[in-house]
Amino acid sequence: MELARILSQVSQYAGIAHKEDIALLAPNLPALPEGWHPNGDDAAAIPQADGYSLLAMEGFLNAFVEQDPWFAGWCGVMVNISDIAAMGGRPRAVVNALWNHDPDNARQIFEGMSAAADTFGVPIIGGHTNLRANQPQLAVSILGHARRLLSAFAARPGQVLVAAVDHRGAFRKPYLNWNAATTAPAERLRGDIALLPEVAERELAFAAKDISQAGLLGTALMLLESSGVGARIDLDALPKPDGVSWSDWLCAFPSFGYLLTTDSERLPELLALFHNRDISAAAIGTITAEQQLWVSKAQEQRMFRDLNTTPLTGFRPQPAALNPAPQYAMEN
Repeated sequence: MELARILSQVSQYAGIAHKEDIALLAPNLPALPEGWHPNGDDAAAIPQADGYSLLAMEGFLNAFVEQDPWFAGWCGVMVNISDIAAMGGRPRAVVNALWNHDPDNARQIFEGMSAAADTFGVPIIGGHTNLRANQPQLAVSILGHARRLLSAFAARPGQVLVAAVDHRGAFRKPYLNWNAATTAPAERLRGDIALLPEVAERELAFAAKDISQAGLLGTALMLLESSGVGARIDLDALPKPDGVSWSDWLCAFPSFGYLLTTDSERLPELLALFHNRDISAAAIGTITAEQQLWVSKAQEQRMFRDLNTTPLTGFRPQPAALNPAPQYAMEN
C-alpha cells in the first residue's frame, strides 16, 4: 500500500489546493482577441511578427516573504524566468510590487531580487513600493520573447512525458523549495535556462510546463487539463535524490524543473540535451486519451485524479483557431 500512502499525502498538499482556487475565477476572464494564445499557460503569449511577446507574473505567500525575505526576492526573479523558459522563451526584464511595514525586510527582498537579476542577466526595470502596509507582500512580473512556443495545450495521446529536474541542491526549510540555484555559478544557470528555448527552436518537444508549487503531479494535472488528455506516470522511472522521500519529492518546487512531451524519435536527443549539462532527465510516462492521471510504482497502480469529474484550474482545450499548438507535424 506504499503508493496509496504516497498519493494520499501528495493529494493533500496545499500547493495543489492553491491551483484549485484558479477555477473559481477562470470563468470570469474576458475573451481574448482573435488568434491569441489561450489563457492557462505559464505565460501569456502575445503574437508578434517575429514570434511571441511573453508576459508572466508570480505572487508569493506572505509567510514566506516575512520568514525568508532574501530568498523570496531571489525566487521572485527566478520563478518568473522559469515561466518564460517553459514557454520556449528568453527573459527580457522584470518589475515588482512590494508592500511592507519593515524596511529591513524590504531591503533583504530587494537584495535577493538584485542578486538573482545579476546572476541570470535579467534587469529589474521598475515597479511599485509601499512601506506603509500591514504585512510583507511581494509580486513580480516578467517580460520575455519566444520565437517558437512550447505550450501546455500541445500534449497529445501517444507522446512521451519527460521530467527534467536539477538534482544538485537541497530543500530550503521549512518549505519544500528544492534550491539548486543560489550557490550555483551564474554561467551555468544561464546556460541551463537557455536549454528550453533551444528545445523549442529545435522542435524537440511539443508541450512543456514549469514544475510549480503544485509539485510534479499537480503540474502534470495542469498540463493534462489544458490539453484535454491524461497520462500514466511510472515512479520507478522518475529519478529522485538520495535521502528524499517520495511524498516530499513529488511535492517539491524545484529551482529548475520542467515537464515536457515529445515523441520516441526526438526523445534521445531531448534527454541528451539535459544530460550534457548534468541535469537529470528521464521519460517517466505516456500521454493518453483518457483525461485521468494514473501513477504506478512497483506492481501497484492507482488513479491520482479524474479530470472529467474533478477539474483543477478550469482551463480546458481551446478551439483550433485559438490554439496554434502543436506547431509542427507529429506522426501518431
